[in-house]
Amino acid sequence: MTNIILCGGSGTRLWPISRTLMPKQFVQLFNGKSLFQLTVERNSKACDAQVIVSNAEQYFLSVDQLCELNVTENTFLLEPVGRNTAPAIALACLALEPDEIVLVTPSDHLIRNEQRYLEVLEQAKLEALQDNLVTFGITPAYPETGFGYIEARGTDVISFKEKPDSATAQRYIDAGNYYWNSGMFCFKAGVFLNELKQHSPLIYDSAQLAYANASKEGVIRVSYADMEAIPEDSIDYAVMEKSSRVKVIPSDIDWSDLGSFDALYGELPQEAQGNTLTDNHINIDSHNNLILSHKTIATIDINDLIIIDTEDALLISKKGSSQKVKEVVSELKKRDSHLPNIHLTAHRPWGTYTVLEDTPGYKIKRIVVRPGKRLSLQKHYHRNEHWIVLSGTATVTVGDNTFLVRPNESTYIKMGEMHRLENKGKIDLVLIEAQVGEYTGEDDIVRIDDDFKRI
Repeated sequence: MTNIILCGGSGTRLWPISRTLMPKQFVQLFNGKSLFQLTVERNSKACDAQVIVSNAEQYFLSVDQLCELNVTENTFLLEPVGRNTAPAIALACLALEPDEIVLVTPSDHLIRNEQRYLEVLEQAKLEALQDNLVTFGITPAYPETGFGYIEARGTDVISFKEKPDSATAQRYIDAGNYYWNSGMFCFKAGVFLNELKQHSPLIYDSAQLAYANASKEGVIRVSYADMEAIPEDSIDYAVMEKSSRVKVIPSDIDWSDLGSFDALYGELPQEAQGNTLTDNHINIDSHNNLILSHKTIATIDINDLIIIDTEDALLISKKGSSQKVKEVVSELKKRDSHLPNIHLTAHRPWGTYTVLEDTPGYKIKRIVVRPGKRLSLQKHYHRNEHWIVLSGTATVTVGDNTFLVRPNESTYIKMGEMHRLENKGKIDLVLIEAQVGEYTGEDDIVRIDDDFKRI
C-alpha cells in the first residue's frame, strides 16, 4: 500500500504560527515533531511507500523533516499551482501501477489512537481490494459546523453533506448515522482513475496530459501551464459524490484536523491550572489559557484566552472565537502585508535566513547555508550587499572572480553584479548580510542559475 500525502494548504486559521511558507503541518509543536512527520511515521506502519504531493516551497521543508526521521526513500510530485485535491490525487495515482492500493491522507491531521487507526486501515484495505472507493468517517464528538458530514447505512454511503449550520449539525448528531468527513481515502489507483474518467473526464484528460509532459528526473515536476489547465475541484465533488463504488469505514480514532487554536489547545499538555504547559509562562491566578511564545509571558488574573506570540506578530483571542483568525489574515492581505506569508526566519532549500532589521533604505539578515549547498547565481537591481562571515568559510563568486571569505572577514557586492554564495565546508556557514538600497524586497532577485530549479 502506498501513502499519498497531500501537503498543500497554508493553515491560515493557525496564524501567526502558521504562514504560507511555513504552514501548520511543518510547525514542530508535538514533542519536537510536526504533523507532517507524525503522518509519515504513523502511515509507514501500514504502507511500504509514499508519494508526497507538494508545491516547490514546501518541498524543501518536507525533505528536511524527512531527513530528521532518516526517511530517504520517497517520491515527490510538485505542483506549481494548487488545483484542489482531485487533480493532486489523480497525478499521484498516474505515477503508480493500476492495482496499487493507495491511502490518501492530508499531512496536517492528528490521530491519537494509532492502534485503532491501523485496524481501520485494514478494514479499508479489504474494501479497496473489492474495487471500492473508501472514505473514513469520524465518529462525531459534538455538532461541529466546520466539517462536511457523511450520511451512512453501515458501510454504504447514502449522501455527502456540506458544512451545516448549528441546528443541522445537532440533528446529524441526534440521528446517529452521520460522520465527519475526514478527507482520508483508500482505493486502487486504477479504480480511482477510472471513476474520475467517468465522472470528471476533463480533469482526467488534462491530468493525464500534465503527467505525460512532466519532468521525472528524480522529482516529478508538472509545468505551470499544464497544471493550470486542469479544472480545479475536490475529490468529493469530482468523484466521491457521484460514484456508486463509495464505502465508508466508521473511524473512532481520536482524530483532529487542528483547524483552530481551540482544537490545538485540547491536544497540548496542560499544567494544573489548565494553562498550556510551557517553561516561559509565569502564572498569577490565571486559568485555562493557550499560551505559545518563545518569550517569557506573565499572566495575571486572566482566564480562557489564546495568546500566540511570535517574533513579528501577537494574537490575543477569547477561546471559542479563534475561527475568526481567518478574518485577521484577510485584513492583513488587504493591507498587502507580508505577515500571512512568511516568518522573520524563512526556510530555503539551501538553509535559512532571519530578518534582524528591516527599515526603509536597508535590511539586515542572518544567513545560514548548510554544508554542500549554495544559493542561486543572481543579481539585484535595487540594492548593494555587504557580507560578514561569523562562522564557517564562504566561497563567494562575484562576476568572474571566485574567492574565500573566512570568519571576521567581509566582502561587498555592488548593485547589478552577478554573485553567488556557497558553503563547501562541513559545518554551517553563518554570516550577516547588510542590504543597502532604495528597495530591499525579496522579489528583487534575478536568478541566472539555480540548483533547485526555482524561477
